[in-house]
Amino acid sequence: MTVRIVTDSTCDLPAETISRYGIHVVPLYINVGKQGYLDGVDMTRTEFYSRLPTFSEHPTTAVPSIERFRAAYNTLADEGADEVLSIHISIALSAVVDMARLAAKDTTAAPVTVIDAQQLSLGTGFMVETAAKMAAAGNSAAEIQAALQDQVQRSHVFAALDTLEYLKRSGRMNKYLAGFATLLQVKPILTMHKGIPGSEKVRTRDRALRRVVEMLAAVGPIERVAIVHTHAFPERIADLRARAAHLLPQGEILTQDITPVIGAHIGPGALGFAVIGAKS
Repeated sequence: MTVRIVTDSTCDLPAETISRYGIHVVPLYINVGKQGYLDGVDMTRTEFYSRLPTFSEHPTTAVPSIERFRAAYNTLADEGADEVLSIHISIALSAVVDMARLAAKDTTAAPVTVIDAQQLSLGTGFMVETAAKMAAAGNSAAEIQAALQDQVQRSHVFAALDTLEYLKRSGRMNKYLAGFATLLQVKPILTMHKGIPGSEKVRTRDRALRRVVEMLAAVGPIERVAIVHTHAFPERIADLRARAAHLLPQGEILTQDITPVIGAHIGPGALGFAVIGAKS
């Protein structure tokens, strides 16, 4: 039985991984005024983050249509898929899962199971990669789903924001509170675990990075980790890596720019980790 994997462009997996496992990525939309862009297709991440401070209107984001998901499922069925697993950003953050489920109901070419990753960025991406590796190894859809249910429990993403300005622009934060917090140099830390978004507030960038490293230590032994950021300065990425060096596994650590779909809301300079805790 051939199982194929679908995800969305918020998963933040490197292009090489997507290509190697034949993962089908459905892009979200980034809208700037009347101009719409397909995430990861029509505008590079470097271009988006360099232009973000100067856009005449703050970008908004939109989910793919039911038709786009249905087309993806039918394409994979035409390519020989006996079953499709469609793995997406947490429903707490986006309606992508809802659109995928509606499309799955209308798809008759192959059975489609839609999975809420209960994560974002590489928290989702690592789940997609696990599914794709297992599918390539010949595991059944049921076996893959069981592995993902376990991985959800051990997956965490946390990142310190560099500025509150973009939460204010996107309407995710009261403008008065944003201005007051900026005067106090407040740096929020956003967290995601088991589908529940959370936040903490600390004073100054240094304290925020120290707290992010504390969160990484609290996960315990690590199975997989990556540094995630929104086009942060290389020296700041290097600083975080050095602070966490005693916790990081040996070898190359993936460093990945977070999708503009999320970056539009949290702004440039956010910095943190996507991590899977080791099995106990």
